[in-house]
Amino acid sequence: MLKGKKILLGVSGGIAVYKAVALTSKLTQAGAEVKVLMTSHAQEFVTPLTFQAISRNPVYTDTFDEKDSKKIAHIDLADWADMVIIAPATANVIGKIAGGIADDMLTTTLLATQAPVYIAPAMNVHMYQHPAVIQNMQSLDAWGYRFIEPGEGYLACGYVGKGRLEEPEKMVELLESETNRCSGWQGKKVLITAGPTREALDPVRYFTNYSSGKMGYALAQAAMEQGADVTLISGPVHLSPPQRVQFVKVNSAADMFDKVKQYYQDMDVIIKSAAVADYTPAIVHNQKLKKQGSSMTIEMERTTDILQFLGEEKTHQYLVGFAAETDNVMDYAKSKLTKKNLDAIVMNDVGNKEIGFASDQNEVVVLTKDGKEQSLPQSSKKDIAKAIIQLIDKELR
Repeated sequence: MLKGKKILLGVSGGIAVYKAVALTSKLTQAGAEVKVLMTSHAQEFVTPLTFQAISRNPVYTDTFDEKDSKKIAHIDLADWADMVIIAPATANVIGKIAGGIADDMLTTTLLATQAPVYIAPAMNVHMYQHPAVIQNMQSLDAWGYRFIEPGEGYLACGYVGKGRLEEPEKMVELLESETNRCSGWQGKKVLITAGPTREALDPVRYFTNYSSGKMGYALAQAAMEQGADVTLISGPVHLSPPQRVQFVKVNSAADMFDKVKQYYQDMDVIIKSAAVADYTPAIVHNQKLKKQGSSMTIEMERTTDILQFLGEEKTHQYLVGFAAETDNVMDYAKSKLTKKNLDAIVMNDVGNKEIGFASDQNEVVVLTKDGKEQSLPQSSKKDIAKAIIQLIDKELR
């Protein structure tokens, strides 16, 4: 599966650099074209000549060493790669990536690449468990970086624990598996809506709901990781969109409908997980409304049913809706699946506080139009999103 793949291997400074040499050899034997980018500290352990001999390609070490005057080397490398692997990835380089620091050729190239990035940490067990390192890895994970977990065993420092760079053979197997898994989604265009909408009443007030957007953002990342070309249309949330996802920010239900109309026709899969307001104020006041006695009546009017529109207008698209209910959840979901001409619907009980809107957990049942039911037990929204994407993949196949 790696035959013909263009792989950029970033090597940072740690004793596990010797395994990066073996990894270069294994990747080359698997048919990949490998180019190696080394930090100055990595060169303290192994010379660039070693990697050059095995990869049969020039080794890159200096941002300002432009080997071809017609190209900017770090941008050219960033665009060239089908995938990027950082092995070994030290605590230092992980921190730099998480902080957006670009002070050498490796970190500069990482900021520029749009290819999937795999990070293989290698460090002392106590460093690996440090809160700063954990936080940096969590941030990178949320942005769509992928991690090759280190193994447990005897470390160069003499400790025994987690922090040992994964074996080259295992890394090649994982990359082959990832390539195989993602190949079915390559070229597929996926549209995902997420978050709430805000319906303005006056310059300082609006109507909204409790949706956090976490499920939709997790779905966007899961589809992106499968190799899809993802467009994420999001209402106002406090989340950072995944990398390598086309991000479209909206505010109101009308805004979201306009953007969905703009993008939906070219899509292969549409997942509408946004919690769009059903009603919006009939009149939006230009000035702040003043107190008007003991009560106030506000006239509301229906917003456009975006999911209904998509069900009526779809041609080739696989359309997935969400049914977030608090009672009679299954009945409402089945009714919505049929009424809105969906291919599948994801049913969840938002009345359960453990899996509600703001929770990091979810528990859902996926129903398809041909009568299949698949229960996904309580787990993180990230894992639920991956499972939903896998179920869609089976349906598409």
